[in-house]
Amino acid sequence: VDEIPYPSKYTTTKPLSLLGHGITDMEIHFLQVKFYSIGIYLDPEIVGHLQQWKGKSAKELEEKDDFFDALIAAPVEKAIRLVVIKEIKGAQYGVQIETAVRDRLAADDKYEEEEEEALEKIVEFFQSKYFKKNSAITYHFPANSPTAEIVVSLEGKEDSKFVVENGNVVETIKKWYLGGTGAVSPSTISSLATNLS
Repeated sequence: VDEIPYPSKYTTTKPLSLLGHGITDMEIHFLQVKFYSIGIYLDPEIVGHLQQWKGKSAKELEEKDDFFDALIAAPVEKAIRLVVIKEIKGAQYGVQIETAVRDRLAADDKYEEEEEEALEKIVEFFQSKYFKKNSAITYHFPANSPTAEIVVSLEGKEDSKFVVENGNVVETIKKWYLGGTGAVSPSTISSLATNLS
């Protein structure tokens, strides 16, 4: 993905397949600035939970948020792997995730003290890190648990891990990356729609 190698399988408890990939970018003064590449790994069994959309074209799926809601809700293991293209301070990334998650939760009227605390802990986890090019952040979502494990891999350092235990926050992180038309990376959503169709 954008010259960054992504293995076709990612194994935690079982092998997950690379079913979508893309980048996040922004145009600044007519220049395309790329921030990170994204690989979406899903248990191939997810197809069984999406039968209702069988036969739909990639273009149709791309525009159907209920398709992506079903993908997010499917009780199968998922992993999202981000590899940094443009270096960024952990504190900056922490603020991005905090803002994105908080705004979505507030819009759904699910932003309470517990969610605020959970987000503060995530921000704290990223705070002291520095993401050079090729650093990786992996979100792992087990099949039947409302938790998420975040694994940060920095060059020359041991991986650091953090578990998010607030179900609403976990759900919203999934929506940020996988939520159809409202997701952070349109290229990733388009790739998922193409591969799943």
